[in-house]
Amino acid sequence: MSTSIDQSFVKQFEREVHEAYQRQGSLLRATVRSKNNVKGASTTFQKIGKGVASTKARHGKVTPMNVDHTPIECTLQDFYAGDYVDKLDEAKVNHDERMVIANAGAWGLGRKTDEQIISQAAQTTTTVGTHATGLTRTLLLQAVESLDDNDVPDDGDRWGLLTPRQWSFALTIPEFASADFVGDNLPFVQRNRTRSWLGVNWMRHTGLPDKGTTTAKCFAYHKNALGHASGADVTSDITWHGDRAAHFVNNMMSQGACLIDVEGVVAIHVDDEATIP
Repeated sequence: MSTSIDQSFVKQFEREVHEAYQRQGSLLRATVRSKNNVKGASTTFQKIGKGVASTKARHGKVTPMNVDHTPIECTLQDFYAGDYVDKLDEAKVNHDERMVIANAGAWGLGRKTDEQIISQAAQTTTTVGTHATGLTRTLLLQAVESLDDNDVPDDGDRWGLLTPRQWSFALTIPEFASADFVGDNLPFVQRNRTRSWLGVNWMRHTGLPDKGTTTAKCFAYHKNALGHASGADVTSDITWHGDRAAHFVNNMMSQGACLIDVEGVVAIHVDDEATIP
């Protein structure tokens, strides 16, 4: 047998981790501005201001818009998710331990990616609701109205995040639940994680701030309002530790998130302990 066969195992494991991360790891990475292959400890996203049109006299000069460019720094952080796999334990289990560790590591890193993005969304100062009730039709309308008031583009890249309890509240709203208003995306088929209503792609997410409490936050935002940067995508390393008679399986990444435009993110304050009507 080739002495380098272990490298094949490592490469296969890395592929499985990467696929698991893309499949069920991060739910939000594709919903925000993303920059890959960042070199250095941080990167910059540009926040572009609004242009203003003007008139000019015949043969006169056009007045430049002088659109504001505000640099938003996004600092990368290093994260690790690793565990030992005892050599003799592998002979005692009837499941694929490599796949179990691959999924656990990839999903853990995926949750950390979403945690970074959500923590930045929570920095917004644009809010609706007072934590007095669960989600209502009025709160959803106010959230969308806030995006409209701030001239946030209605271009299919608006996203909404609801806790599982608030998703259930939303399903009690006829306009949200009825196919007459939203098309063929039936609300009670749980495999459909998102559904579009009022131009927003609403999604259930279990990682929202203060989920399950009376001070929970849900969000509505535009893709360009939040940024995610990756200096090193999810990678893996497997090393043998003779003193432990075990392999150490380590997954790692270097990523960061930032709030680019505070006007493009709306926090919806709800009571996540409220009883569903």
